[in-house]
Amino acid sequence: MSRSVISKRPSWPRWARRGLMENIATALIAIGFLMLFQPFALSLYTYSFITMLAGTVMFIIVSKFPE
Repeated sequence: MSRSVISKRPSWPRWARRGLMENIATALIAIGFLMLFQPFALSLYTYSFITMLAGTVMFIIVSKFPE
């Protein structure tokens, strides 16, 4: 008896996997942090909280994605 091996194809695209998206979210948080503590441009300071908040929310959502 021979068993046929069915290869299970991942249902999520490669770009939507957790590893890459967590790295992007972490980079977004770091960019927001740098924007918060820079002394040069008020517009960067203004959007720093929104940037960090977006990165945090993205990280929370992405942490539920499959490996």
